Amino acid sequence: MEENRQITTDRTILKYTGIFGGLQGLTILIGIIRNKLVALILGPQGVGLISLFNSTINFMLTCSNLGLPTSSVKTLSEAFDANDRSRLHDQINLFRQWTLLAAIAGTVLFFVLSPILDKITFSWGNHTFHFMVLSPIIFIMTITAGETAVLKSVRKLKELAIITIINVVFALLFSVPIYYYFGEAGIVPSLLLIAFIQLLLTIRVTFRLFPPHLRLSTRILKEGRDMIRLGLAFVIAGFFTNGADFVIRSFLNKTASLWELGLYNAGFMLTTIYVGMLFSVLETDYYPRLSSVNKDTERCNKMVNRQVEITFLMAAPMLMLLMTSLPLLIPLLYSELFLPVIGMAQVIIIALYIRALKLPVAYLTLAKGDSLSFLILEAYCALLQVLAVVSGYNLYGLTGIGYGLLFTSVVDFIVIYTFAHKKYKYQPSKEIFQYMAIQLPLGIIIFIIAQYGHDLLYWIPCILLSIISIIISVYIYRKRQQKNGVF
Repeated sequence: MEENRQITTDRTILKYTGIFGGLQGLTILIGIIRNKLVALILGPQGVGLISLFNSTINFMLTCSNLGLPTSSVKTLSEAFDANDRSRLHDQINLFRQWTLLAAIAGTVLFFVLSPILDKITFSWGNHTFHFMVLSPIIFIMTITAGETAVLKSVRKLKELAIITIINVVFALLFSVPIYYYFGEAGIVPSLLLIAFIQLLLTIRVTFRLFPPHLRLSTRILKEGRDMIRLGLAFVIAGFFTNGADFVIRSFLNKTASLWELGLYNAGFMLTTIYVGMLFSVLETDYYPRLSSVNKDTERCNKMVNRQVEITFLMAAPMLMLLMTSLPLLIPLLYSELFLPVIGMAQVIIIALYIRALKLPVAYLTLAKGDSLSFLILEAYCALLQVLAVVSGYNLYGLTGIGYGLLFTSVVDFIVIYTFAHKKYKYQPSKEIFQYMAIQLPLGIIIFIIAQYGHDLLYWIPCILLSIISIIISVYIYRKRQQKNGVF
């Protein structure tokens, strides 16, 4: 029985990693075209301006949505797995009422705080009016995030995949012409239009599956307390995590230049967002599954270990290929003006090895609804990240930012594994450390080789090491399956 469960878990992880990895791959391919065109049209300064607006929006969104899009997944997943249709409908209706209130309050708050956000974000010009015009985006994105959480909780992953791909296609078709004809003046309307399209695509599916029955009353203040309590922890934690990103981007804008901010944003996007094709399955599939067994310590530990093992085996070759191809990818995806960011991106890729090992374990606090622990862990990590990144930049420029993020990842990895072991009796499997001992040194070797230039002596060993990494991961996975009688 246990072997069958392990096989099922491995297959589930691979299945949805394949589905959403492929989806993210297609999304990234379209995003590559879009980013390339945007970079050519607006240049690093325009890319930096977009990142400032986006970081401000994400910061305010996290602070105003009560953490509902994440906290609700636990509650709705439990109702769905209990196969209680009536309870599920009731929980969804309750969740939508809270989401609507949060969306309205967040929009008003963003509008009122526009003058303050302008002063914090920009050291030049007056962008208060731009923030005011952008305020409806908080309402749009809050509702969209809420309805997306419903789809994740009831495992409507195919529908979610279709929505995602259609949205990125529309983003390409509409945003690029706007930037071409209006330049930087088209940034605000483009952000609003893309967000609105995603909202329409999402509610078209969720309202058909679960028709809305909103009846605002004092009842919502008495029910859903667990959801709101955990959600408020997300708000505070989001204040720190998104606030850290907000502070870092504002620091670069004021201390360095909008140009360097654009370079930072390109390097950060290339490494963390594009590799998100692998990590996206954690929130979409793994988190709901883990939430459904959160009261069973043994099953939780086994599920976490399987996820860490498979995620790392898949991540390692991908990261090595990304590290190797950076000198080609950056000019291809952006332009040669963005080449100075290679050093930072290389260091961040090493940090992503640690993230692949850490992230599945970090979801334990969410799955168990441990709001206080989640808040403390997120807050300390955000503060450490700001200090490390600012210090790294002051010492070594953009590359120093990469080292700051790497330092944060290593410390966070140690803290999360130690905490999970003491609080939840989590015990990492020996396979995790075996895989890490095999794959991580290969990535470090490529990183060292990359510091000495990108001639023939770089390409040959780096390509060979990447192939070796792929062979190792495939061999280990096939051996796992053979051991459990699949072949």
